[in-house]
Amino acid sequence: MAIEVGDTAPDFELRDNHGRTIRLSDLRGDGRDSDADADAVNVVLVFYPFAFTSVCTDEMRALRDGLPALTADDTVLLAVSNDSVHTLRVFADQEGLEFPLLSDFWPHGEVSRAYGVFDEEKGCAVRGTFIMDKEGVVRWKIVNGLPDARDLRQYVQALDAL
Repeated sequence: MAIEVGDTAPDFELRDNHGRTIRLSDLRGDGRDSDADADAVNVVLVFYPFAFTSVCTDEMRALRDGLPALTADDTVLLAVSNDSVHTLRVFADQEGLEFPLLSDFWPHGEVSRAYGVFDEEKGCAVRGTFIMDKEGVVRWKIVNGLPDARDLRQYVQALDAL
C-alpha cells in the first residue's frame, strides 16, 4: 500500500553508513512535550535503488551539492537504499556525502515496502521521495520508476510550502 500525502509516515529504525541507528519517530514532535517538539524537524526521505549505479550516483551528487537549499535548522535529509551499511559507507566516502545513508538491507526492503516503493521483481526500492512535516505527516511525495531521476528543485519548492 502506497503512502499518500496527508498520511502519517510509517516509523522505522535503520542503521546509517556509520552504523548509527536512526529512528524516524525521534525526529518528530507530537504536541505533548514542548521541549521535544522544539527538536522536531521536517524530513526529506529519499529512497533510491542502489549505490554506485549511474542514475543513483548522479542523484546523490545533486543532493550533496544542493544540501544547503534542502536542509536548514528545521529540516534533515535521509537517503534509503537496500544496500548494506558497509556498501553505503564506501559510497558516502567516495562521493563525499555528508547526509545519512540508511540501509534497508535486512529484513530486505522492509521500510521500502512500508512506504510502497519496493519493486518486488527487481528486489530494490524505486525512486520515491517523501517530505514530512515536524509531526511526521507526509506533505509531498513523488515516486519515479528505476530509470527516471528526480528534480531537486521540486524538493526545494515543496519544502518552501511547509
